[in-house]
Amino acid sequence: MIIYYTDGSASPNPGPGGFAVIQNGKPVVLGGEPSGAETTNIRMEGFALMAALKQAAGEPCKIYTDSEFWINVITKWSLGWEANGWKKKGGEIKNLDIVREVCPLYRSSQAELIWVRGHNNDEGNELADVWANKAREGIRL
Repeated sequence: MIIYYTDGSASPNPGPGGFAVIQNGKPVVLGGEPSGAETTNIRMEGFALMAALKQAAGEPCKIYTDSEFWINVITKWSLGWEANGWKKKGGEIKNLDIVREVCPLYRSSQAELIWVRGHNNDEGNELADVWANKAREGIRL
């Protein structure tokens, strides 16, 4: 079983951003907003989860994230949005570009998404946070 920790960072928010995927205590993916534009923490968290799913390449895995928002988007809310033609009652779906890419990846994966409280001395989450900040500063693998 592959174990990943993911995190995203933008500072200020919105501002420059980065994300990290950690496996076995080491970064395996570092990235940022593909366009290079200013971004948000939420977008970077979504890209981190997407990168972990791609890194797993269909293998069974557990992905730990401090983004309860993205777990809900991927496992609950997107099902209704998709059934309604990618619309929701409250207006536009923010970050729809990420939602439309990450949801099919998750649904065809063997991944389990697990929420972990951020900044709570969880070693994997803390490491993902450190590397997401380095990615925000432009460091890549």
